[in-house]
Amino acid sequence: MSGSPHSPRRQRKALYTADTFERRIRMTVPLSRELRARFHRRSVPVHKGDTVRVLSGSFEGREERVARVDRRSYTVTLDNVTLKTADEKMKPLSLGVAHLVITRLNLSDPWRRRSIRVREEDVTAEERGEAPSEEEEAVPEAATPTPEAPAASSPEPEASPGADEAAAADEAEDEERPTPPSRPTKAKSAEEDDEDA
Repeated sequence: MSGSPHSPRRQRKALYTADTFERRIRMTVPLSRELRARFHRRSVPVHKGDTVRVLSGSFEGREERVARVDRRSYTVTLDNVTLKTADEKMKPLSLGVAHLVITRLNLSDPWRRRSIRVREEDVTAEERGEAPSEEEEAVPEAATPTPEAPAASSPEPEASPGADEAAAADEAEDEERPTPPSRPTKAKSAEEDDEDA
């Protein structure tokens, strides 16, 4: 007699003998309500770089980024979720995907954007993994108010002429650096050399 196709023995065997593509599908994690309304999907396979919230256990309520996805053991390792070993070392704690909810997707992979069917215009820079460029843009914005603050706080009229001289010096340096016009002249000289030859 053969067993039922839904028997626990066959389900366990399918779990352990699954190939990597089947394991990816088995490691789907539900989306949060905001992401579910935005992407019109209930769950997606977890990916390195996603931000997830832990639903149960001693780390319940924590939101951390996924550092590693282990398909062999069906577990996920998160940043800053560690366990202290007997010799007082910190070891990353592996969590099962059943205890997680995705709160922010990592959409830096174009294949994943196509599979979720999200338009390129709807993806934010943070989801693409371009967060450092935003920080670099934020630094000049923070730097611009600092020169204005001392000029506004000091009522001396001598501070503004010094600033005008510095601006004039910057403009003079910009006028001395015109590299783009030099390139066409080199190209013209090369053409003249060809004509002479």
